Amino acid sequence: MHDDVYQLYLEEIAAIRPMDAEEETQLLTRFKDGDTTVRSRLMEGYLPFLAEIAKTYENQGLPLGDLVQEANVALIMAVDQYQEGDLKEQVKSLAEEMIKAALEEQGLEVKVEEEMLARVNVLKEVSKRMAEELGREATVTELAEKMKMTEDEIKDIMKLTLDAMSVSPDAEV
Repeated sequence: MHDDVYQLYLEEIAAIRPMDAEEETQLLTRFKDGDTTVRSRLMEGYLPFLAEIAKTYENQGLPLGDLVQEANVALIMAVDQYQEGDLKEQVKSLAEEMIKAALEEQGLEVKVEEEMLARVNVLKEVSKRMAEELGREATVTELAEKMKMTEDEIKDIMKLTLDAMSVSPDAEV
């Protein structure tokens, strides 16, 4: 699915007339002189370049479509902040910076999800053992004491478990 979106994007930008170095120089000169009518042509001229940058980060944690989106946001920012110098290099630098930040954020989210899943599984196991030992369900206070956590942490984990079960009744937690 994600590759299909990227392929459609490539097909759309293939229909855009390529921007050569001479046109880029002319557009940048006009843009620096305050001619904002060239802004969209300048930006669309960089789209194939951005697609290539995004492609270099493929299979690192985000779908290609998301990578392209990050690169395109960087393009808008770079053009809007442009004053002088090599815009293409500025676009590349900002696009790579934003893509790397998005990948890092995604990695952190995955790590947090894995840690929470581990906590849910430990709580489930401790609850089961305590129920067998006590002959009844353990209270939140007893679970918190046993797991060396606060009652609020135990309640949060229980809420996550209930939320997961309500989203997918067949899910194993």
